[in-house]
Amino acid sequence: MSAYVALLRGVNVGGITVKSAELAEVFRGLGFGSVRTVLASGNVAFESDETDAAALKLRIETALRERFGYDAWIVLVTREQLARIVDAFAFDEELEGWHPYVVFGSDAGRLAELLAGEPALDPADESVRPGDGVLYWHLRIAVGSTNSPFAKLTAKPRFKPTTTTRNLRTLRKLL
Repeated sequence: MSAYVALLRGVNVGGITVKSAELAEVFRGLGFGSVRTVLASGNVAFESDETDAAALKLRIETALRERFGYDAWIVLVTREQLARIVDAFAFDEELEGWHPYVVFGSDAGRLAELLAGEPALDPADESVRPGDGVLYWHLRIAVGSTNSPFAKLTAKPRFKPTTTTRNLRTLRKLL
């Protein structure tokens, strides 16, 4: 069995409500083991003997669409990948007054497009650095995670099917 983490995009915001117990039920119904949800923002740790990540991702997204009736998108990583991503965080995660975020992507081209916007950011407020299949984002709390230029860029419709953002503290809980 391999340990995976599914990061759902856009749940429990914008009218899409997915309760953790129901989410876990969907994953158990797919035959996965050791299913555990973390917080109410669409984080599921589970085990599967499936090794084709693309097929697994599609299978989960289809089940979520059928069960919850929304256009479900996930980013799927192994537990080992997640541990490497967390360990490689590019900023001081303990810096007072700042939020440590990781932007996950299932399309390298979209992540590159997001990274291309980095030079226009004010480093006194936020910074973005590339990682392995992710972008590390450091944001001054006073700016706000929905009002910053980078947040507005990531919210554009073209990024929704392939990206999702998590606070580093949430990722540590998942591990």
